[in-house]
Amino acid sequence: MSQTPGTAALPFTERLDRLAEVAVRVGLGLKAGQELVMTAPLEAVPLARAITEQAYKAGASLVTTFYADDAATLARFTHAPDEAFDRAAGWLYAGMADAYRSGAARLAISGDDPSLLAGQDPSKVARANRSRSQAYVPALELIAGFSTNWTIVSAATKPWARTVFPDLPEDEAVARLWDAVFSASRIDGPDPVAAWGTHNRDLARRTERLNGARFSALRFRGPGTDLTVGLADDHEWCGGATTAKNGIVCNANIPTEEVFTTPHRARVEGYVASTKPLSYQGTLIDDIRVRFAEGRIVEANARTGSDVLAKVLDTDEGAARLGEVALVPASSAISASGLLFYNTLYDENAASHIALGQAYSKCFRNGGDGLSESDLAERGANRSLIHIDWMIGSAEIDVDGITASGEALPVMRRGEWAD
Repeated sequence: MSQTPGTAALPFTERLDRLAEVAVRVGLGLKAGQELVMTAPLEAVPLARAITEQAYKAGASLVTTFYADDAATLARFTHAPDEAFDRAAGWLYAGMADAYRSGAARLAISGDDPSLLAGQDPSKVARANRSRSQAYVPALELIAGFSTNWTIVSAATKPWARTVFPDLPEDEAVARLWDAVFSASRIDGPDPVAAWGTHNRDLARRTERLNGARFSALRFRGPGTDLTVGLADDHEWCGGATTAKNGIVCNANIPTEEVFTTPHRARVEGYVASTKPLSYQGTLIDDIRVRFAEGRIVEANARTGSDVLAKVLDTDEGAARLGEVALVPASSAISASGLLFYNTLYDENAASHIALGQAYSKCFRNGGDGLSESDLAERGANRSLIHIDWMIGSAEIDVDGITASGEALPVMRRGEWAD
């Protein structure tokens, strides 16, 4: 990714502070007196500390950070007894859920080693993920429903940088990845917060047009793809800044290029091929090809990682159905970088995508306020322990919006907005 002239020459600490400010002011919209719960990999300590400082400057009453340690994670898979992989720290996630109910904001720093668990027993990985997902449900429901303001940002860690730039010396790889993170996060201009304001307005205009169209479905067509995604009843498109149920405006993803909504869990038909690899729990799942019938994946194949894909789809009944559909222009800055980030936060913003699993209750009229689980299910929202995005858009994919009367109107042509 290119840098604005002179910006790359700024001291690294100043660029890091800019990212931290964007995370707190734009990502979270943190309010004075609000608590913050943050999670981060150990290598992201410098960014976590910068965010902590910015949070307290914004008036945070308390910042509590939980760090993940790759070495400790590997020790579990090397030495823990077999039955240990059916356990998770439910007490921790219950505590996080209590914090969110009490008004705490949530921030996650990503930057994990994409290949950390590549050499581990897939069945143990699947069991550990299922146990964690089940324990995390109370917190996930609050996050997916935007009960509180939350955001995700990234830190360039050594393991992640080695994966993205395997042919570069480690220090150069880390520096290159930080440049990409800073650029994608829009901190490379004279006023990053103002730049985010402009970007959010652009995304808002896009969502307004899609919401005004009231399409009943989207149809994706291109090489290996002819997929019709029925949209949930009373769905609403979202993108960029959103207002959480606590009234605070936040950007859930830093960076973000997408507009997204909720599909109907029973109205997806056809076949689709992935356009970028999916990096999931240390496994690269490439060349995914699936077929849907009555909303459910009934055939699934992948050139690599097919065994992991099968275990993902077997997580629960909703894992083989869609919880999100998102549109991203093929010319997005992240796509233009030409990089495969092996990080969903970035790769999903390089192409239009779909997500297996849990739907966002936010993506309904009036923000889903007052809708119970049965109300959401009646409108077609999917429920699952997982939410996994994978990319299906490219410069060869066309997207049509299908009206209630069956008329097809162009939404995207060759990966770009048609209007």
